[in-house]
Parts: sequence; structure tokens; C-alpha cells
Amino acid sequence: MKALQVGLIAAASLSSVPALAQDQDLAKQLSNPVASLISLPFQFNHDSGYGSADGEKNVLNVQPVIPIDLNENWNVIARVIVPIIDQKDIAGESGSQSGLGDILASFFFSPKEPTANGLIWGAGPAFYLPTASDELLGAEKWAIGPTAVVLKQSGNWTFGGLANHLWSVAGEDDRNDISSTFLQPFMAYTTPTAWTFSLNTESTYDWKAEEWSVPINMQIAKLMQFGAQPVSLQVGARYWADTPENGPKDDWGARASVTWLFPKG
Repeated sequence: MKALQVGLIAAASLSSVPALAQDQDLAKQLSNPVASLISLPFQFNHDSGYGSADGEKNVLNVQPVIPIDLNENWNVIARVIVPIIDQKDIAGESGSQSGLGDILASFFFSPKEPTANGLIWGAGPAFYLPTASDELLGAEKWAIGPTAVVLKQSGNWTFGGLANHLWSVAGEDDRNDISSTFLQPFMAYTTPTAWTFSLNTESTYDWKAEEWSVPINMQIAKLMQFGAQPVSLQVGARYWADTPENGPKDDWGARASVTWLFPKG
């Protein structure tokens, strides 16, 4: 009987190894913005201390990522950010607003295989759409520009950067034009048990106002299986290294997210 029990325990341990390796691989793919993986993140952000009235903002970003198979060598990765915003006194004593913000849609043409030196990259257009349900929730401008990402995954590490630049091309004449550069260098470490520790900035430079917005994000994520459904749970904090004049004056903000993954069967 003892021999049978030992055998069953050993078999269970061995069978868990492929599952752990699969979870780690999925967690690493989440650190790759152009991975061929359908995912649906729900990312919540809280920041406070805006402007003269010490306003606050809560944003739920719904961010579907959909890879499209072009041919045997290329994918197009569609990444869409749909913000749902609740804010108060964001521009002085401006009251409360809730609803849809402006949508950003990016499309990365990306080779299916890394380069000879292991680099993964993608590039394409980005579109900023004036979908906000309230004038204080968006820019009321259409904008377009290039976007690109490059990264390398080595062992448990992921290093890379994502960038875009947007210029307004149409919209309300009484609103400020858009000319902004977004820079997101990032690094992540994924353990064999599918924990991921990541650090990035999501810096934006407004060329019209000549102002930086520089949040530094520190995050911990764990990939889990709910039945057959892989889900990544993430929590983190954000330190504002620099903000625009009307940006959040409180140094720290918070982030939490849930990401549903749909790997190819």
C-alpha cells in the first residue's frame, strides 16, 4: 500500500510540472504586448490630488487584445483601450462626471518569429477616437500617429519598450490640438510558479503644453486557473515622478487588474 501511495504522489507531482510550465509561459506572454494571445484585461486605476480642488479620478480600462493571422509569417495585433471614467473636481470646482472616455486603438504588424538575436517587435498605426460621453472626459479631437514596440525575452526576464506619437487631425476647434508622445519602457520577471513582478513607466509628453506626465508603476501578478480558464490577477502602486500643472499632486496612486486569457487550443 505504501508503495502505491508513493507512486501516486510521484505521478501527481510529475503531472503538475507541465501545468506549471504552461502557466509560466502564459504569464510571460502577458508581458509581451505583441504575443499571439487573445486576452481581455480589466484594469482599474485610482489617482487623486488633481488641480486646485484636490480632485480625484477612477478609471476602468477595458483593453481587449486580439491577434489576427495575416499569413505564415506575420500577425496583426489589435490592442484597444476603452476607458470608463468616474471623476470629481478634475478641473477645479468642476463637479462630477462619469461615463465613457476617448478610445485608443493600436495595430501592430509583427513577425511571428523573433529575429536572429531574439528580438520581438511590431509597428503600425494608432488611432485616438473622441468617444467621450462628456466634454470633461475627453479631448474632443481625432488623432492618428505611429506606434511601435520592441522587446526581448531571456529566461524568466522580459525587457522592452512601447511608444507612440499622436497628432490631432480633426475635432472641436475650441479644444486644444493634440501632439503627444507616449513612452513605456518595461521590465518583468516571471517565476516558474507564474508570479510576475514588473516595473514600467507610462510617460507622456505634451508638445503643445510642454509638460510631462510620468507615472512609475510597480506591479505583482499571479496567473491562476479557474477550472479550464486561465486568469491573471494583478495589484500594484504608482508613483508620480512628474505631472502636468493640473495633474495629480498626490505622489501615489493604485492599480488592480483582472485579465482573462484565451490561448489557442
